[in-house]
This record gives sequence, structure tokens and C-alpha cells, in this order.
Amino acid sequence: MGDKVGFVRMAEVAKAADRIPEIGIGMLGYAFMGKAHSHAYIDLPTFFWPPPARPKLVAICGRNEKLVSEASRRYRYKRYYTDWTKLVKDPEVELFDNAASNDMHAQPCIAAAESGKHIFCEKPLALSSQEARRMLDAVEKANVKHMVGYNYRFVPAVRLAKTLIEEGRLGRIYHYRARYLQEWIMDPNFPLIWKLQKEAAGSGPIGDLGSHIIDLARFLIGEVKSVSSVTTTFIKDRPLPDQPHKKGEVTVEDAFEAAVQFDNGAVGTLEATRFAAGRKNFNNFEINGEKGSIEFNLERLNELRVYDADEADQTKGWHNILVTESYHPFIEHYWPHGHIIGWEHTFINEVFHLLDAIANDRKIGPYAATFEDGYRCNSVMDAITQSAQTGRQVAVEY
Repeated sequence: MGDKVGFVRMAEVAKAADRIPEIGIGMLGYAFMGKAHSHAYIDLPTFFWPPPARPKLVAICGRNEKLVSEASRRYRYKRYYTDWTKLVKDPEVELFDNAASNDMHAQPCIAAAESGKHIFCEKPLALSSQEARRMLDAVEKANVKHMVGYNYRFVPAVRLAKTLIEEGRLGRIYHYRARYLQEWIMDPNFPLIWKLQKEAAGSGPIGDLGSHIIDLARFLIGEVKSVSSVTTTFIKDRPLPDQPHKKGEVTVEDAFEAAVQFDNGAVGTLEATRFAAGRKNFNNFEINGEKGSIEFNLERLNELRVYDADEADQTKGWHNILVTESYHPFIEHYWPHGHIIGWEHTFINEVFHLLDAIANDRKIGPYAATFEDGYRCNSVMDAITQSAQTGRQVAVEY
């Protein structure tokens, strides 16, 4: 009898799996972010079962045919393109995933929206707020789902921090201070890659790293009202990638510091650099409120430090929460408690949210970043640049 019941249940599960809709994925970019996004689509059904939709890897696109064809085989996309216009016109592609360089965000995303594709675009959304506004207008006109790749919103510890704030556990927020520190371009002989050229990147760590902590500031605290900032470039020229005996000019900042005011009266600081020796991927924020404080460090992404000012026993002080219990955000889909997840799982959480929104017609915001959020983040980035150039406090304008 037990075997018969087991077979019936297996048959029901199989039928349910057959009913799961598919969403065709078209990926622009095959390098760092292309790999991270592809991995998320591949692993999604492993953890979120049954998934709201099964990702179908239709096509991947890149300029280098040898590399993109290799990526197609590696991630098992059905085909590849070297022309992004063919990708966005592919009738099997329903979700256009843009993991290309920053200068390749606007035109392909706008074209994809005009072709009726849902869009997932990596951060920062655009080279400028004006460009981001055009992208936002395009997706709103097309009435497609749109999300920006601010994956740190999907770290369980960050989502727990969001919950504590929303529940009033910190009370009125006074301070938000955030640092995103790396060290990977300190060598003067590091080549002049696209991230060091304004034409392709739009900015240096303001967009590469700062956009993440700006987005988290907006996600956790609220809108930024004004900024006062400084920027600097430590190494002015670097060897050309294909001609190392020649050098080219670095046209973006190497570091920035900014003091910010929020609409709700809180104040804060933002800092990002790729010249912090010993810091590998140190995305850290601390939030201080009238009832307590919280601190997060991406290098220990399964942990959240909390201080409760209302605790009767003040000897407890700061305490560390290991955010791996089944009742914590997203963790019910992963391992037994105490078994940590990694950076790559934030992308799985992110694409689950996106596919659920597409398949079940749910909203992307407020827990994921929409193109509206991307546009507002770009506006803060522009204000930081303007403040550094003028030496004045700049109000953020949308």
C-alpha cells in the first residue's frame, strides 16, 4: 500500500512539473555577470521547487565569437549571437538579461522593451540619470517587467535588517554609514580596462561600487536629499591592454567620499574605493537608530550584528545573528541551519523574484530594484559627481 501511495505522489509531482511554464532567457554578456546570472537560472529549480517558471536558456550574445560560442556550450544556451539586435528580436526570448558593460545598457534595453521583452539589467542602470530616464520611459511605455541587478537586496541578512527597520525595532533612524572597499587596481601596471574609462563605465567606484551602497541606502533608509562629496584619481594613466608598452589616460575617479542627508532627517556617509589594501570585497554598512543599531559586512554575508538599546541587561552589548535559520528570509529553500550560503545564491534569490513576477504578474518593487530605482540611484550618482566637481553641496533632483 505504501509503495502504491508513493508512486501516486511521484506521478502527481511529475504532472505538476509538466505544468510549470517556461520563460525564454536571452543573455547579453558572457563574462563575470553573464556567468553569475547564467548560474542562477541553471540552479534556480534546485532550490526553489517548484519554481514559478522554468528558465529556458535560449541564446547568449557577445562580440567575440570564439568566447561567446564557448559560453553557449558551457551554460547550454540553445544558440549564440554576436549581434545584440538579433538577440532582442529572437521570438523565443521573453526575458532579456543585460549583463554587458555599462555603455551597452541603454540602447539594447530600450530596443528589448520595444520588442515586448521583460528586462533584467545589471547595475548601474545607465551612464547618467538622463540615459536612465530614457530607459525607464521605454519600459513603462512597453508595460514590461523591469529589474536592476542590485543583488545585495537579496542577501538574507540584509533582508532581515530591512525587516527590523520596518518593524520599528531601531526606532527613528539617525545614521547610515556605508563603505564599499576593494584593492584590485592598486598595481600601477594594471591595464586600462573599460571600467577605468568614462566613455564605457560612466564613472569609477561611484558606479561600480557606490551604486550598491546608494541603492541599499534608499532600500533601507529612504530617499537621499543632498550630497557633499570629493573624488580623486590616484593613478592617472595605465598600460593599454593590447599594447602594454603604451599608456592611456584613466578618465574616472579612483575613490570617492560623500556626506549625505536623507529626506527623513537621517544623515550618513558613503565611501568607495578600489585602493584599500587588504579589502577584497568589503561592502559594509552600519545603521544607528534611537532604539538600537545594526551592522552588516558582505565578507561575512550570513551574519548580522545587532545592538538593542532597550535590552534590560546592558552587558549583552552587540550580538551576532547567524542568518541561516529556516524562518530567516529565503533560507527555507537552502540547507539545514548553520550551513551557510554564498554570494552566488543572492542571484538565485533575485531571479526567483523576477520570474515569479513575470509568471504570476506580481510587482517587482519594492523589494527588488526597478528601473525607477535604477534611475534614482543614477541621480544620486550624478549629484555626487557634480558636488565633487563644484566643491558644493548638491541637492538630488529627479
